[in-house]
Formats: sequence, C-alpha cells, structure tokens
Amino acid sequence: MASESAPRAHKPHTLRELRDSGWKSKSVKDEIRDNFVRMLAAGETLFPGIVGYDDTVIPEINLALLAGHDMLFLGEKGQAKSRIMRMISRFLDEEIPYVDIPGCPVHEDPYHPISSVAKTYLATHDENQVPIAWWSRDDRYVERLAPGTKFADVIGEIDPAKLVGGVSMSTEDALHFGLIPRMHRGIFAMNELPELDELVQVGLFNMLEERDVQIRGYPVQFDIDLLLLFSANPATYNRSGKVIPQLKDRIGTVVHTHYPRERDLGIQIMQQEAAVDLDGDYPVVVPYFIREILEQITVCGRKSKYIDHQSGVSARFSIANYRTAVASARHRGVIVGEKPAVVRLSDLGHLYSSSLGKLELDMMGSHQMTERQVLDALVAEAVRIVFEEYVEQHGLEAIGDIFSRGVKIEVGDLLPSSQYADRLKHVPPIWDKAFELNASENEAMRASCVEFVLAGLHAIDRISRSQQHGRIEYEFE
Repeated sequence: MASESAPRAHKPHTLRELRDSGWKSKSVKDEIRDNFVRMLAAGETLFPGIVGYDDTVIPEINLALLAGHDMLFLGEKGQAKSRIMRMISRFLDEEIPYVDIPGCPVHEDPYHPISSVAKTYLATHDENQVPIAWWSRDDRYVERLAPGTKFADVIGEIDPAKLVGGVSMSTEDALHFGLIPRMHRGIFAMNELPELDELVQVGLFNMLEERDVQIRGYPVQFDIDLLLLFSANPATYNRSGKVIPQLKDRIGTVVHTHYPRERDLGIQIMQQEAAVDLDGDYPVVVPYFIREILEQITVCGRKSKYIDHQSGVSARFSIANYRTAVASARHRGVIVGEKPAVVRLSDLGHLYSSSLGKLELDMMGSHQMTERQVLDALVAEAVRIVFEEYVEQHGLEAIGDIFSRGVKIEVGDLLPSSQYADRLKHVPPIWDKAFELNASENEAMRASCVEFVLAGLHAIDRISRSQQHGRIEYEFE
C-alpha cells in the first residue's frame, strides 16, 4: 500500500502518533491519481520540459494515470521515453511513512504489512513502541535496463546464509528480495522490455498478476503494490516471441512516442537539452540558420535510405552536434580573440566526433558507404534544404549576387572573421533581414553568413568547392 504524506512540521515517529495524525493508506496508483488530479485541476504544468507531445503523448499518459494502468512507452530511441517515466514520480507524495524495524526487507505500510518480519513485529509490540520513518519521493522510483538483468536482480533468490540458519526454502524468510519487492509502494521501470530474459518476464507476470512466484521450484507469496513502467522499440516489441503474450496483456496502456513533427520543435528540444551557456568570458552566438541546419541533419537522417529506420536517429544526435558546433566557435574565439564568436558552417566540420557511433547504417541501403560518407551526405542535404528555403523567401539574387564571378574565397573554422570582411566590404541590406543577424556591422556575423551562402550556392551547383587540410575554397567560375 502507499499513502498520503503527513504534515512535515509534526511528522509522526511512532505508529500511535501516525494513527493520531489521521494519516490514511492508499495504493500507490491511487496516490498517484489523486496527486495528478489535484495538479491537473490547479492548472499546473504536468510534464515540464517535454516538448511536442501536448496533443499526442501527454493525453495518453493522463488517461493511463487516471485509469490506474501500468504503462509501456513504445518508440524509437531518443524520444524521451525514459525521461517521461522518471517524471511520473512527481505525482507521488513528497514522502510516506514506513515501519522502521531491523531485518525488514521492504518499506512496509504501517497499516498493511506484507512481510512476515513486519507482521510479527507489529503483532508483538505496542503501537507506541513501533518506530516510523519516512521514505522520500525521489527514492521511490527505480529503473533497470533489461539486457543482462537476471531473475535474482528483479525478483529474488534463495539466500544460502538463511538456509544454513535453518529457514525452510519454501518460506518467504529464505528469500533475498530483488528490486521489485524492494520497490513495494513505489515505481519500477524496465527499459528495453523485449531484451528481458523470458524467465524473468514469466516471474514478472506471476508476481504482478498472481501475487506469487516460484523460486527454484518453491512458491513464495507476495502482495507487492507498485506502478510498473516499461519502454521498448517497436521493431523489437512487435517481433514474435520477444515479449510473452501474458505480460503484454498485463500492461494496461501503450503510449506511442514519436520524433518532433516540426523542425522548430526539434530546435527547441535541441537547445533546451543541450543546456549550453553561450555567455561567459568567451561568449558564442548561434545564428538561427545554423540551428535549422543542425536539426535538419537529424531530420534528413531519419528519412535517409542509408540509415536503419528501425533504430531511428535520436534527439541526442542533434544535442551532441549542437554542443560540438558551439565548442568549435568558442575554441576559435579563444584563439583569435573574437567576442562574441559566431558559429559558422565550417564549425560543422567537427561533427564527426559527436556523430559517429550514433548512426546505425542500413546494410542493405548504404551500398558500402562509410558512416563518414553518410554524415557528409546528410550535412550537404540539410544545407541545401535550409538554403533553398531562404532563397525561396528572399530571392537568390539578393542573397548570392554579392560575390563577383571569378573570385576564390577560402573559409575555415580557425580563420579570423576579419579575413572574410576584407573580401566583402559591404553586404546587401537583405542579409540583415534574411539571416536575422546584423551582418552589415559585425564581422563575425558576416563571416557566418558568408559561409552559409557559399555552402548553399555549392549545394545547388552554382559554384565549385575544393577542400584541403581543414580549409575549404569556393570558386565562382
């Protein structure tokens, strides 16, 4: 059982004080539902920091909490499944009381004990002698990654030391409790459910549905009260034989997650989760078109025939690349003394370090392309898409005709912005509007715009490009 928290100022420390306080027991799902309803009625933000799920995922979770369902979060990697599962603990009471006695394997409800240790203690002690302690909300949530998880980890195992002491194997006293029994009155989450050993799945089902489990052939009764959460990738969850049907049937609600439906939402998530300080001794400015390109690289990856669609491309891909781009700009700012440093396209030349390993290639579609080649193709496609959007809105001539024919321009992540300014004494007024930057007055801004236009013109086959030793040379023929 779970419970309502008593006022902190007069926290009971004995069972008698607890009864006198008027505290009442609740199941953990009732506790969560009551706190959820209170927060919902008060108009509080239920899942702070979760972006893009207001009309899809969040309503499904809300109904599951009201229904008292265990939940499975089904989606590809990087769709905030684990984060949302952890956030559900915020609907628990701040803390709950439990019987604080030696040798008790769980945080017992003082009114409804489930272990033989607690039952015996309460039956033989006066309520004024029964000590009460308090279990905090943060400690009532635990999660486990399925691969490598053994039966003993989550359910339990016979304790040899107790057998030596004369305890019968057929009793609860012989058991060393696993994670799930120890989370009685809390929340237990299992990530990557299809990777969980079938024997563990059977034990999990028996414990939650039948309230018993066989450990080494001996049945042991439990009365565990908890909310159970799972996560899984659709490609493995829907594969026959990966999850036993009985356990699938036991899960009350399946919540389908997804990637951001709009690029601007992806940018919002990228910036929020990257949590990069752009100020400090060496400040950095990130032009919006750079943010658009970084997120568009991820979007292109999710659609690419070279990427395994069953695996997906995580939001962590965008986040890591954003941090790398900012780091490259700050590195330049420190070396050449630019304040603020402005992120450029050449800074994206360092994305290999933050991207490789995060893309799972489709062996059938990649045609022997390396991960580096796939990433280069994704960056080129993203630049083309974003540049064409700017061209469509503002016109190619206004954006591109500042460059004279026959001119060669060299760019690089460590070149001072003044070298770009020497090439372009003036910029067209359209640049300040098109790029939401003051390119006409700020050399670093101008350098970033120059690189974007050059890369964009190359992407649409208007100019040629050669690359050597980390520097890129564009030529207008």
